[in-house]
Amino acid sequence: MSAQDLVVSKLDPHLAVVDEICQAGEPWAKPVKKGQVFRIVDLEGNQAVDTLFYNASRALERYSATDTIRRQNRLYLTTGSKLYSNFGNVMLTIVADTCGRHDTLGGACAAESNTVRYALDTYPMHSCRDSFLHALAHEPVCEQLGMSKRDLPSNINFFMNVPVTESGGLEFVDGVSAPGKYVEMRAEMDVVVLISNCPQLNNPCNAYNPTPIRLLIWNPADT
Repeated sequence: MSAQDLVVSKLDPHLAVVDEICQAGEPWAKPVKKGQVFRIVDLEGNQAVDTLFYNASRALERYSATDTIRRQNRLYLTTGSKLYSNFGNVMLTIVADTCGRHDTLGGACAAESNTVRYALDTYPMHSCRDSFLHALAHEPVCEQLGMSKRDLPSNINFFMNVPVTESGGLEFVDGVSAPGKYVEMRAEMDVVVLISNCPQLNNPCNAYNPTPIRLLIWNPADT
């Protein structure tokens, strides 16, 4: 992270066309049109926000961690980072960021991975994969695209800190965010945003205390 990565937005929240709170452990799905700007706010700090993006016309095209990392030769996302699809198209560009580091590798917690990492008795605990699956079945914007569990690729973990060790392993450690930190993206195509506001209680990705996030969208004329 460098000072160049930290960019404060000039957008006025009062002009946002969408301004909603997503509670801890809940999913959230909305369309964001080309040219609109989308902001995720970490309200209380250290919260992990598992996020996926899809082409709003065809779910077959979706965010690709592989393309995003390979094309920019960078593991972590911040201001200026472009989010690429599996078709090689730019879906969104990060235009403001007051946190400065967002994970592309950690993926989403699931019942199965929780039992492997922690203990068998964590299997029934709510997970991000559960939230994603609930949204696919119940959110109208996901139903319209005919999405299923096969449409869940590796996601971005906004605000989450996952260092890579010298041996190539991953560590889940305390976040680098703080109350009120945010990341802001401009949509380069019509997209659907799918979020799981992480309910994880077993690692420090959200300080063992899942908290709400704020989600805002601005029209181009107001940016």
